[in-house]
Formats: sequence, structure tokens, C-alpha cells
Amino acid sequence: MNKKIASFKDLEVYQNTYKACIEVARKIIPEIPNIEKNDLKSQLRRSTKAIPRLIAEGYAKRHQKHGFQKYLDDAMGECNETIVGLEQCRDLYGKNLDIELCEQLIDLYDKSGRQLYN
Repeated sequence: MNKKIASFKDLEVYQNTYKACIEVARKIIPEIPNIEKNDLKSQLRRSTKAIPRLIAEGYAKRHQKHGFQKYLDDAMGECNETIVGLEQCRDLYGKNLDIELCEQLIDLYDKSGRQLYN
């Protein structure tokens, strides 16, 4: 049964990327070595936080076709950037990470990027 969308918070893609952002912040980033503090950790932190923010901001501009599309395109780009960051974490620091969680997050961001494209 389809629920009426009254807010950006009702969007499945927003809900999924917000939850994933929290998972990355709590379970992935702390396990990345501090040598990556100003690089991989920082970039992953920024890209995961940007996605739900861009969706929320774009939703506010949904009446402007091009304005809305720009935010969705940016969010899709951040999803792709997050996937690469998670793959780098997995491949470089897999012994410190929950690999299964990493794979689930990669899949979720891939699905989210496809949702944003559609």
C-alpha cells in the first residue's frame, strides 16, 4: 500500500540513506586507521552526510524541475563517491571492518543511486 508523501522524510531513499549515514558514522569510520583522518575518514563522513541533506533540500525545490533534478543528481554523485569510499575501506582495511556490513552498505548506496536516477 502506497503511503502519501507529505515530506522528504516519507521518501524511502531519504530514510535509507539517513540510516546508512548513521551506520557508517558509528560502525565504519571509527574502524578506519587515524592515518586516514584527513582523507578517507573525512571524505566518507562528508559524502554520507551530504546525501540525505541533498534529498531534503531538493525536495523543497520539487516545484522547480531543474532545481529538483540538480539536487538529485548531486545526491547520486555522492552515492557513487560513498560506494568508492566504502570499497576502499573494505579493500584497504578489511581486517578491521565488518565486511558484511560494508557490502550491505555498498549495495544500499548503489540501490539509492539508482532510485535517485529514476
